[in-house]
Amino acid sequence: MLAYVLRRLLYGGAVVLGVLGVLFVLFFQVATPDDIARRALGDKARTDAIEQWKVNHGYDRPLWPWQDFDDNLFFHHYSTMLSFDFGRSDVDDAPIMRRVREGAVPSLILTVPIFTLSLVLTVLLGLFVAFFRETYIDTAGVFFCVLAMSVSILLYIIGGQYLIGKLLRWFPISGFDSDPAVVLRFLALPVLIGLLSGVGSNVRFYRTVFVEETSRDYVRTARAKGAGEWRVMVHHVLSNSLIPILTQIVLAIPFLFTGSLLLESFFGIPGLGSLMVDAINQNDFATMRVMVFVFSLLFVVGQIATDISYAAVDPRVRLE
Repeated sequence: MLAYVLRRLLYGGAVVLGVLGVLFVLFFQVATPDDIARRALGDKARTDAIEQWKVNHGYDRPLWPWQDFDDNLFFHHYSTMLSFDFGRSDVDDAPIMRRVREGAVPSLILTVPIFTLSLVLTVLLGLFVAFFRETYIDTAGVFFCVLAMSVSILLYIIGGQYLIGKLLRWFPISGFDSDPAVVLRFLALPVLIGLLSGVGSNVRFYRTVFVEETSRDYVRTARAKGAGEWRVMVHHVLSNSLIPILTQIVLAIPFLFTGSLLLESFFGIPGLGSLMVDAINQNDFATMRVMVFVFSLLFVVGQIATDISYAAVDPRVRLE
């Protein structure tokens, strides 16, 4: 197992290095430092102002090592990213690492309740629909799942803000306050919309997994021994469906830190998703580069954790 983990870590490291290479080409070769400076200062900025801006932000170095081996943007890009010394924003010179740390907390406060409630709710609903497979309840459940999947999350957000926030006035339409006394009031509406927008696809996925397991030989054996249908579903079908469920869970956990771009933007939550949207709108290339690197790093970590966790829940899996 140790050899497998080391091999997966090496593969993951190679992927991260490849992502950094793509980022360098996109942000320094396709969009040159002169283009970045003009986006920050405006198209009518003078040449001397552009050159001074590049000096202030460290973009005045040569691009490639063969142009200047000791001081070039290629090595600087890799060294700063891999050491998590992300530098400063192109817009206001604020430390990017500080913004990442500050934005991770609101993102987690939003995404963890959505993730936890969604997991419990959708697994239970998936079991319930699978229990009544090939009945009108199953047909109706699949229909409403497909219907919920077909609705854009933007419609959920706009409809929820209008109905619950404006007409009923139960919760604020937008805003955020980390004070424990009021934070639940600001999170209630985005958490509810996050649950509704994802329940259709998750229930349909879990229902498919559970229905497929009910046709296995061990299920027929349990029924032949006199086990009740609910006992079969909970103790046999659910426990043997942990691999696909675990895949969904472990892959989702790293992205809890990155937040939700749309929910944070529409509800004014200052998380990492909102930070990414603001960086795009403000042409903050330094912050965009960091956020893409963080997203890719979390994805690679999630993939490795998923492979390792398989052996923990299923003794039939051997990591070799």
